[in-house]
Amino acid sequence: MGFRARKSFKVMPGVRMTVTPRGVSTSVGVRGARVSAHSSGRVTRSVGIPGSGVSYTTSTSGSARATPAAQSRPAAGAKPGFTAPKWEKALYAAAIVRQDPAEIRQVATAHAEPRPLAAVLEAMLGAMPADDDKAARDLLAWAWAQNYDPGADPFVLKYLPAAGMTLTVAAGITVTMPLSRDAIGLALAEAHQSVGDLAAAVSVVESLEPSTIAAVSLAELYADQERWDEVITLTDGVTNLDEPSMFMLVQRAIALRHLGSPGASREALKEALRLRSRPAELRHLALVERAYTYLAEGKTGMARRDLDKVLAEDANYPGLSDAIAQLPSD
Repeated sequence: MGFRARKSFKVMPGVRMTVTPRGVSTSVGVRGARVSAHSSGRVTRSVGIPGSGVSYTTSTSGSARATPAAQSRPAAGAKPGFTAPKWEKALYAAAIVRQDPAEIRQVATAHAEPRPLAAVLEAMLGAMPADDDKAARDLLAWAWAQNYDPGADPFVLKYLPAAGMTLTVAAGITVTMPLSRDAIGLALAEAHQSVGDLAAAVSVVESLEPSTIAAVSLAELYADQERWDEVITLTDGVTNLDEPSMFMLVQRAIALRHLGSPGASREALKEALRLRSRPAELRHLALVERAYTYLAEGKTGMARRDLDKVLAEDANYPGLSDAIAQLPSD
């Protein structure tokens, strides 16, 4: 159906979202392949396959990168039986036992049956940890074009039942979800965005089944393109039910401010800030954006008050110093 015809957003089953100290971030991936980006600029990638033994984690902040670190061996899952097809044994050995992207490609070349899954696994175990965004995009785009759904793949269900993905769909919100077609779509959109193809990223996310997580991604993509009318349409009727909806309310407020409606922007932010139980990082984001809205109205004192609240709780909050610099000197 897609977002163009959506009536409501679904809460995706099996999705776990966390809010990190430096902002909202979304994670999509399998338990063995995880990419988390934070608004501080730090990117963490963890790649491995459950039951395979070793996973690797790298962390980048600017040009710095941590040395890959081995983690403990997970509990082994099922193994192919004596009568299992040749391709099934080969893919199990390549992806789960040896985690070898080149060998996974060889299996796909020799056998047609596992090619869509092999493309996804090669992206997760090869291109993504190598920061090869173009290769990741090519592999995921091919699997996506085959209408492949790993959530219905017998190989995944049998050998990778705990698989999931973690990707960032918006600055500051991290989501972990089961390996599924929606996960591939969001991962592909992230890959498109990484190489600067925002139009392709939007096209993929718009084709997904409407969900709160996909809507978070789409709201940020629209905002990145300054498509403010689409941001407002997407967020019509959204109330502060959870962290994703709070993030969408902030995006709505930003769009309204850019379209010259600061009063409506403040109303959206009032709803976003209604519940103090929301994570501090999201509240700080809303307070900074409300300060910008007050500045647009010439209400310097109220803008300063909101920024002081953030400063008192987290002086290093990303973007805070830039906002403070916009205040007129006394």
